Amino acid sequence: MTQHEPQQRSRLNPVLAGGSMLAALFLLIDLQDVVKTKNPGRECQQVVQAKAAISRQQLAKLLTIPERDKKQKVRAILKEPYCELPSLEIRAGATAEREAYPLEFDPQTWVVILYEGNEYAGYQLSSH
Repeated sequence: MTQHEPQQRSRLNPVLAGGSMLAALFLLIDLQDVVKTKNPGRECQQVVQAKAAISRQQLAKLLTIPERDKKQKVRAILKEPYCELPSLEIRAGATAEREAYPLEFDPQTWVVILYEGNEYAGYQLSSH
């Protein structure tokens, strides 16, 4: 042991206490609100069917539909979306329309369906 240990401990305690307070503060911040403001593209432009949600069976059927199939085939399974999201240009020259459906068994998770014209262009899961 050296004679400097008590002085080093006394210097570290305020640093550790301050770091602990900052960590606790970050845990209390609602990070979902921060993420929402950084990603406004996920917000609905128009709510179409407020009670729309995808069941497990509908999700299983959706996963069997190949990309580039007809939009009507997807709509026959999912019905009307919860809302329409802003369009995106994912590929050069092709604008993708996006519709969102919350999962019935996990409403915080949305299935976002992409259409290019009358073709089904795919889906993505998004936590909301």
